[in-house]
This record gives sequence, C-alpha cells and structure tokens, in this order.
Amino acid sequence: MNTIERSRRWRLLLGNTANLTPELSATDMGMDAALAALYNQADGEEGDNIGNSRKSKSGQGGLGSSAPKVSRWLGDIRQYFPSSVVRVLQKDAYERLNLEQMLLEPELLQAVEADVHLVSTLISLNHLMPAKTKETARLVVRKVVDELEKRLASRMQQAVVGSLNRASRTRRPKRVQDIDWGRTIRANLQHYLPEYQTIIPQNLIGYGRQRQSLKDIILCVDQSGSMASSVVYASLFAAVLASIKAVSTQLVVFDTAVVDLTPMLDDPVDVLFGTQLGGGTDINKALSYCQGLIRRPDDTIIVLISDLYEGGNNDELLKRTAKILGSGVQMISLLALADDGAPCFDARNAAHFTALGSPTFACTPDLFPDLMAAALNKQDVAQWAAQQGIVKY
Repeated sequence: MNTIERSRRWRLLLGNTANLTPELSATDMGMDAALAALYNQADGEEGDNIGNSRKSKSGQGGLGSSAPKVSRWLGDIRQYFPSSVVRVLQKDAYERLNLEQMLLEPELLQAVEADVHLVSTLISLNHLMPAKTKETARLVVRKVVDELEKRLASRMQQAVVGSLNRASRTRRPKRVQDIDWGRTIRANLQHYLPEYQTIIPQNLIGYGRQRQSLKDIILCVDQSGSMASSVVYASLFAAVLASIKAVSTQLVVFDTAVVDLTPMLDDPVDVLFGTQLGGGTDINKALSYCQGLIRRPDDTIIVLISDLYEGGNNDELLKRTAKILGSGVQMISLLALADDGAPCFDARNAAHFTALGSPTFACTPDLFPDLMAAALNKQDVAQWAAQQGIVKY
C-alpha cells in the first residue's frame, strides 16, 4: 500500500478532523458524508435526534429532523457499504441519534436493511406505531422471518423428526405390521443362512406405540428487553415445532405477566407481534404457569430461555425448579438463544439451576435444532453441550 492510499484510508477512518488532506473521489466523499452524519460529534455530546435540528459542535450536520434527509442517508449507506456494515451503521444510528422514531414512518422503514435486531426494535415499538406503519412493519418482519425459516426450519424438522423416529423404536414389536423390516434385516445380517438363502431374525426391531404426540415441548421465554434477539428466534422455532405433529408444542412468554401464545403458532409473525419486549421479570410466576401445563412429566421437555435475573421470589423459583425436575420433567435453561456473543446473566442462579439438574448455557440458533434432537433422544444434554464446545454455567 502506497503513502497516498494509506493517507486516504486514515482520512476516511478519522473524518475531516484529521490533519490529512488526501484527494478523495466522489465515492469517497459520499462515504465520508454518510459517516460524518452519524459519527461527527464531540465526545460526550448526544447526536441529533429526529425532532432536533441543531448541529453538532463540529459543525457537521448530523441527520437532523427531516424525514427525507434520514431516508436519503439510509439510501446512501446502502449504496456505499455492504449489508453487514449497513446493519452496524443502522444499529449505531438507533443508539447514538435516537433514530428509533424514524421507524414510525413507513417510507423510512422500507429503506432500512432488515435483520433480527431490527425486528427486535420494531416489536419494542409496536405499541407506538400508527396503523399505517404497522402494516409496513409486518412486511419487514415477514421478510426477516422468511429468511430465517429458509436457513433454520428444515434443519429443525429433520433433527426433531429423526430423533423421534429413533426414540419410538422398540425391540419387542407386538404385531407383524409393527416390524420395521428394513432395520430388522440390517440388524440380523450375521444370521444369514446361505443354504436356505434367508435370514433368521433373532433381533426384531419395530415401531413403538404411536400416540398423537410422542413428546410435549414447552418453550418458556423471557421477553424482557435484554432478551430481544432470543425472543425472535424462539418464536420462529416454536412455530416450526408446532408444525411437527409428533410433538405437542406450547409457547409461553413472560415479564412480570405471563402470556400463552400457543394459539398463534400458525404464524411466527403473529407470535412476534403478540410479545411485548421490556418490563420486569418474574421467572417463578412463568414456571408456575408451565407447571400447570405438564400432563406427562417423563415425556415433557421445558426449555427456559432467560438470563435468570429474577425480579420475583428467587427462593421460590429455585424450589419450584427443583420440584419440576423431581417430577421427571427434562428442563434445559438457555441464557440466550442468539448469536450476539457472550450473554449477560445471573451467574448465581445459573449455578443453582445446573446443580439442580437443569443444564444451563447459551445456545446459537444454528445449534438449537441439534440441542432439541439430543433432548428428544434423551441424551445427556450437558455432555452434548461439552462436545459442541459450549461453555456451561
């Protein structure tokens, strides 16, 4: 890299306050202006808010109070930067310039690069949106959900159905029509008699007794603000699980109140708009509700998705958790279901839950299908997590 190129890069990185004067192209100037609108403010100074037209101390304009100006800025960053960078810039704009208000304008919302974090923001603003914006917001959320389904839904279905098929096999089929002949033949190839050209099936493998649902799954999801990304992924996975007839799926979300969103599981977008991000946390109250849903403890899996910061009675929470686990329910505690990095959580409660017998760790969306397959197949989930290199708490 020559001196001119190095100087150009430092100028774009540091802005026009740097003592550098390289010659910038028209594209460079456009990039510089887009970045300056977001980042050129004095340390400790708040950026320009929508509704606040003052300039920063540096004299650079910011995004100002004009909706068309914000729309142009959104278009500019999409022109100059790849999607991954655009999402970072948008996120910084929400936080630094209080641009959440721009999402209340349909024409601005259409210009935003959609991702999980944007969906979380839209859900948190749901109660503030006028009717005309809600329609646009649903389209944006639908787009993100559809993209996530393409990436994750088929893996989830394959993992769950495969594990249920394995779990439902029996070594003692009661009727001829219950015998799985393909697996029985493969299991008895060593008993082939050449003179008779046949196999003596010493070990029969058959299909287990079929029920309307082989397992009951309860997803209990903390919808406090810090769990926003987890709520998005949990809602999607709950909808996918609900489409699998071999399991019975229920989705419960909570803050200080508990809401059962199971009737909405036909559409994950409806589920997301049924949540209310923010508020306090009463995990004990949520688990009390889930406890009332348990019909077959030995065939029930509860997945608690929470950072375990309890705003209610913590002693009662631990007693209730011990009682649920003691009844035979398999309970897994996920500190996060997201790919945002290491989560913030209550380390003391995490240790208590692990000691009680509920494996406690954070999980990425890509690993969640395999986690559910391991749980449905009654594997040691803590051991499975260790094999994946997941840090347990």
